[in-house]
Amino acid sequence: MPRILSALLLGLLTALAEAQTSARPPNVIVILVDDWGTTDLGCYGSKLYETPNIDRLAADGARFATGYSACTVCSPTRAALLTGKYPARLHLTDWIAGHGRPFAKLKIPDWTKFLKHEEVTLAEQFKAAGYATASIGKWHLTPALTTGDEAYYPETHGFDVNVGGYHRGQPPSYHAPYKIPTLKEGPDGEFLTDREAAEAVKFIEANRTKPFFIYLPHYAVHTPIQSKKEVADRYAAKLEKAPGLAQRNASYAALVESVDDAVGTIRAALKRNGLAEDTIIVMTGDNGGLLPITDNAPLRAGKGSAYEGGVRVPFIVTWPGKIAPKVVTETPAITVDIYPTVLELAGVSRKESLVDGVSLAPLLTKGAKPDRDTVFWHYPHYHPGGATPYSAIRSGDWRLVHFYEDGRDELYDLGSDVGEKVELSAKQPEVAKRLRDRLDAWLKSVDAQFPTPNPAADAGKDATKKGAPAKKAQVKKK
Repeated sequence: MPRILSALLLGLLTALAEAQTSARPPNVIVILVDDWGTTDLGCYGSKLYETPNIDRLAADGARFATGYSACTVCSPTRAALLTGKYPARLHLTDWIAGHGRPFAKLKIPDWTKFLKHEEVTLAEQFKAAGYATASIGKWHLTPALTTGDEAYYPETHGFDVNVGGYHRGQPPSYHAPYKIPTLKEGPDGEFLTDREAAEAVKFIEANRTKPFFIYLPHYAVHTPIQSKKEVADRYAAKLEKAPGLAQRNASYAALVESVDDAVGTIRAALKRNGLAEDTIIVMTGDNGGLLPITDNAPLRAGKGSAYEGGVRVPFIVTWPGKIAPKVVTETPAITVDIYPTVLELAGVSRKESLVDGVSLAPLLTKGAKPDRDTVFWHYPHYHPGGATPYSAIRSGDWRLVHFYEDGRDELYDLGSDVGEKVELSAKQPEVAKRLRDRLDAWLKSVDAQFPTPNPAADAGKDATKKGAPAKKAQVKKK
């Protein structure tokens, strides 16, 4: 009899433990790679970069063939990810602090150079639901100040832990000593991407008994292009045997591989701690690949441009057992969708907050396409990557770009011309007008800021100033 009671008690305790485990909300890890072009990994077509861990991540869940960043540069996309709002609505529309073009044809608007505390971030949503929260890596959402920027660090936006985030958008070095004020120095020669992965593992292990949200915005693959010498040497040898490859930078290839290694490290830690089935992973980029360091073909241009090469990025979502493996979807996804998607997947009730993105959860779990046929961009700035102030809309396969310097519209059919080589506005005036009207209506709805005629415009002087960094930002009073 005691043996039977003991067995019954053991069974009851096991059932209770399993019920508690199944009732636990899933963990969420969002990985953001800097300057990561849509062809910068094997499962998106690269013939040079070796990314077996990310390729497996994609095979274990859903890969979006048409993934988009919210902007053609980094800071606006980061703000969009954390708030679910388009950069145009946030008035945070350029990298902080932006490029100075005082003699350009147009004067840029007085835009916001930090993430406002009034915004409800993903971290704040998860923290309110009992999650442990961490930001590990690049932040770049504070005023570009040498002092005082701490008031806008990740800790002030809902993160329990901030490892490596401050005002700068690129690391002084990928090899320790890093000289990043919010990152404890590692041993000489330690590699930054490895360190970010190790910090993520440390946080996972410290919080394995409770749900956690990790925002992992890698500094890689942004300049300076630094890598492990032995890995770069391997790619150099590979390139010698394949002279026809379009992607030719061995050091950049090794830097891409470091991100892949980090994914492998983190997934191994999840498995080791019994958390693999209970963790949602989202992985994407903040803007298109930087030319000529990488190659975005067949897309046109790259980071800092108005074209597809500036905003097409990898976009991967996995959750073992909940999202079917080996899914490849043509449904467009954009940065602002991450916010409502992960909250819905995690079952977290969203605190009151206006969101521009749509939840992709029904698509990921049931195959139900979202009720949306348009995505938008607004960049009222200049960039050495080629952009002059522009706005854009994609509707179905059509993409229209409106340029503010001369008021022209360019129309492309991405279904037959993903490289945006054939401009169709003259041949398809009705389509161009329809898209332009929708774009204008959207710009009005988000209270977008616009460039204005520049009284100091001087073409001769402007030619010598292209690419100059802007003056350091000033903090606006609340």
